[in-house]
Amino acid sequence: MSTTSPFALPEPWDLVADGYAAETSAVMLPFSLAAVALAQPARDARVIDVAAGPGTLALELAPNVESVTALDFSEAMNQQLRVEAEVRGLTNIHVLQADCQALPLPDAAFDAGFSMFGWLFFPDRPRGLAELRRVLRPGGTLVVSSWAPVARSPLMAAMFGALRAADPSFAPPTYNPDSLENPERLAQELGEGGFEAVAVHPHTLSIAFQSVDALWTRMVRSSAPLVSLRRRLGEQTWAARSVLALAHLRRELGDGPTELSTSAWLGYGVRPA
Repeated sequence: MSTTSPFALPEPWDLVADGYAAETSAVMLPFSLAAVALAQPARDARVIDVAAGPGTLALELAPNVESVTALDFSEAMNQQLRVEAEVRGLTNIHVLQADCQALPLPDAAFDAGFSMFGWLFFPDRPRGLAELRRVLRPGGTLVVSSWAPVARSPLMAAMFGALRAADPSFAPPTYNPDSLENPERLAQELGEGGFEAVAVHPHTLSIAFQSVDALWTRMVRSSAPLVSLRRRLGEQTWAARSVLALAHLRRELGDGPTELSTSAWLGYGVRPA
């Protein structure tokens, strides 16, 4: 299915790269570890991480496999990964800036592949999936992830409620059965993409925040949609709306520490031997 999204372009991710690496990697890490547990790559595995962002999965996986090739179209995200790999002394991560729908890599070059919350933004998901299948060896495993519907994520529901309180014209997203938030659709696309043994696994993570101010700051720093919205509105309008959003969050959650969950689907498949 081909779609057009502003987040299918590098610019929003370049803008958010610093905050994403600082604030979101810890949130993404449990999902990445769950994906690795599903794929179970061997010690001598060659792994590809598509739309790798700041390398949350690649950095954790690299010490336990032969190599990780990490690709992203955002050079700012790639630079975050390069710096952190150097800090950790990891020399087996190969970072490439590339269009992940046209991978500059040979056929059957990898034993396992991942795309954590990246494939869902591809303008042409079938094309991107075909590329992942192409570079996996026969019998290679793939794990991709997508966010579950907002109804399964109190964290996302709280944020969308705050945005609507700040701007009544804001329309929160509605459930779209043709998107990857539908696990049946996710499984269908993996099957149609030529993968077998397809399964979709739910995974839920609870995140603790010291206060609603910490919640708002953390989400604003790390969310490409919110960074883009802030830039479009300008600082004066954004500041006024932030006051209203925080007031809503305090009414709903109180002033003290709070814990909210968010959920995702992990889609698994195997390239036929």
